Amino acid sequence: MKGYFRYFSGKLVWFLITLIFAFILNFMLPRLMPGDPIAGIVSRMAQGLSDASGVQATYEHYTQLFGLNKPMLEQFFIYVNNVLHGDFGFSIAQYPRTVADVIKSSIWWTIALQLPAILVGWMIGNLLGALAAYLKGGYDKVLMPASLFTSSLPAFGMAVILLVVFAVTLEWFPTSGGYGFDMIPNLSWGFLWSVLIHYQLPFWSIVLVTIGGQAIGMRSMAIYELNADYVKYARFMGIKDRKILRYVFRNAMLPQITGLALAIGTMIGGALVAEIIFSYPGLGSTIFTAVLGGDYPLISATALIITLMVLMATFVIEIFYGFIDPRIKAAQTES
Repeated sequence: MKGYFRYFSGKLVWFLITLIFAFILNFMLPRLMPGDPIAGIVSRMAQGLSDASGVQATYEHYTQLFGLNKPMLEQFFIYVNNVLHGDFGFSIAQYPRTVADVIKSSIWWTIALQLPAILVGWMIGNLLGALAAYLKGGYDKVLMPASLFTSSLPAFGMAVILLVVFAVTLEWFPTSGGYGFDMIPNLSWGFLWSVLIHYQLPFWSIVLVTIGGQAIGMRSMAIYELNADYVKYARFMGIKDRKILRYVFRNAMLPQITGLALAIGTMIGGALVAEIIFSYPGLGSTIFTAVLGGDYPLISATALIITLMVLMATFVIEIFYGFIDPRIKAAQTES
């Protein structure tokens, strides 16, 4: 029991240390970007003003509003205090909208796109990889090159291929957006059908890339486990393959579960390419717009969300491994 406590407390300490450094970097890096985002707001707000002093007063007002007139260290402590109270401030590029409002309006689009795509791709990829390792022969010779092709293809490459083939050439699906440009979001069947049609290409562009990588990983791990000594011994003892395979694929799944946890943790950042190419109204497009506009509060908030998701996914999977991986359990019992 003492070994388990030391294992879990060690993971928790590293989690907190990483979180602190990530928090600092999430604040600092966006503010080191070149350019002056306040100038964009002033140019919009000061249209029609010919008085230079009026423009200067407007600039100073917004600089003070966003706290950019204070020293960087003071800005950081103000930011920490606000975040702990759930306040991410106003978006610079989309002022007067708050950062929380911008994220809330787009994050559900990303979760609805990314989470099902990652899970479907993970399940299909692992199933195909396991079959390739067990059946071998012609099945493996077809699956392996196809998996290598899809996994090595950049995410934007798969998205562009689907866009050109199914949207531009065949005209089966729309080229962009999350729903019809002439529609107002509601719960009607017409709107839901439009959302479903616009959903297909971004969804399958993520699924196909995920399948390839998962199939290759599962195939490699399953082949390794199938050639392990315990499998040879079990077969020598006359144990049926069906029973052996349960242990083989359970052991082979451990690294794949880690990959799934990290994929879910990074799904908001991973949405960037697919959402930009298909102009999908999710958080990936929001991040891209924030970077172009130098929107410090929005960049920091979205980066913090991604960081927390990755750290939480990693921490949970480490704890999960402590219970299910017999090698870790043995190590903790001995200590």
